[in-house]
Amino acid sequence: MKRTKVTDALKCTSYGEQIVVKGWVRSKRGSKGIFFVALNDGSTIKNIQIVGDEAKIPEDIVKRITTGACISVEGRLVESPAAGQASEIQADSIEILGDCDNTYPLQKKGASWEYLRTVAHLRPRTNTFGAILRIRHNMAMAIHTYFHEHGFFYFHTPLITASDCEGAGNMFQVTTKNLYDLKKDEQGRILYNDDFFGEQTSLTVSGQLEGELGATALGAIYTFGPTFRAENSNTPRHLAEFWMIEPEVAFLDQEELMDLEEDFIKYCVRWALDHCQDDLEFLNKMVDKGLIERLQSVLNEDFVRLPYTEGIRILQEARKNGRKFEFPCEWGDDLASEHERYLVEEHFRKPVIMTDYPRAFKSFYMKQNEETPDGGSVGYKGAVAPGPTMQGTDVLFPSIGEIIGGSVREASYEKLLGEIERRQMDMTHLNWYLDTRKYGSCPHAGFGLGFERLILFVTGMQNIRDVIPFPRTPGNAQF
Repeated sequence: MKRTKVTDALKCTSYGEQIVVKGWVRSKRGSKGIFFVALNDGSTIKNIQIVGDEAKIPEDIVKRITTGACISVEGRLVESPAAGQASEIQADSIEILGDCDNTYPLQKKGASWEYLRTVAHLRPRTNTFGAILRIRHNMAMAIHTYFHEHGFFYFHTPLITASDCEGAGNMFQVTTKNLYDLKKDEQGRILYNDDFFGEQTSLTVSGQLEGELGATALGAIYTFGPTFRAENSNTPRHLAEFWMIEPEVAFLDQEELMDLEEDFIKYCVRWALDHCQDDLEFLNKMVDKGLIERLQSVLNEDFVRLPYTEGIRILQEARKNGRKFEFPCEWGDDLASEHERYLVEEHFRKPVIMTDYPRAFKSFYMKQNEETPDGGSVGYKGAVAPGPTMQGTDVLFPSIGEIIGGSVREASYEKLLGEIERRQMDMTHLNWYLDTRKYGSCPHAGFGLGFERLILFVTGMQNIRDVIPFPRTPGNAQF
């Protein structure tokens, strides 16, 4: 008989029919010769109850039905008398597909998040992580669907690269060289002419620069793939390996970019509410009691569009009124997470798109705002800043802080080259990028969304290591 998924069995009302379900035992209890098994196959957060008669099922089989064991059950679908479930199965026969002894790590109730990270190969079987991974799948589907419906093309950018998009230098090197016998020049620098690619290469920190090439040919593209940062950041918001969504669009200005950012993220949140109801209700009950309300509030509010200079004024006013911040918030400072969350969660109480950041801590490829005679600049909607600013458009979210980093890209060859030279960047691997500004340059813009930060927000989880199956962090590459 063909297997029926648990999610389909729970919806079925053809009571009396024979059915086969297969899955893993979540729990077993018994009384007076009758035993009850909660069975789950991962297709839904909900378990289906198996009712077995010890007079019908062999004793050796009953003993082997333990938490974590994998079983196949054939029986009759009946209406359940128990509260909270419409259907259950009265077992006629049970087959043990995989035994599980009492060393199974997930038997203990109420295991901590820290403990579950040590058994990341098994934690997807728990209710919480099953819910997170189903939501993760749905968010991936939402992303592809949104961009497909809006005329974007899925563009694959390389994972191995010789350029550093961010200019930070925190990259994982890729090499086939014998690290115990490295060739060096007279200055002691490593020579890579005998390496696999003939030059120094690393894992990508972003597909943006290559994505811009796609946008200047196809009009609108998006990337969705893994990226790597060799940063020694042991925080609940950082991973060494994570996934990024990076759309790039030709002929897009700053206002239109913010429209895209807001529309895209609302689409993803709406998709979660529409397609992940059972999982969200479980997480709302067990992990974050305000989760669903917070997700719905994102859909009901227009995002605030806030120039950085005005944001600094609000933060300084809050400090004057007694609000304490660990980090400074003077004009020219890069905002810390505490500042971002204050603006979103306490001052505006809604998502914020912050614009027009100081040039000093933003990337070289961003478009610079019009300068004023005194060295300041005029940015979004005429906002005047005391120094040069870039057309950045970062989305700040409750509980997360920055969830999207975006900007209008500099389209002028002369200005882009001047910015590269001003920062004394290595031009070796940027000539191809500058070609896009020499040969038919066009206005364009884009953003990057860390996929795991989106999952953090949608699930209500507090640590980014708990929204990816196998987290890669400093000192940890298990599984």
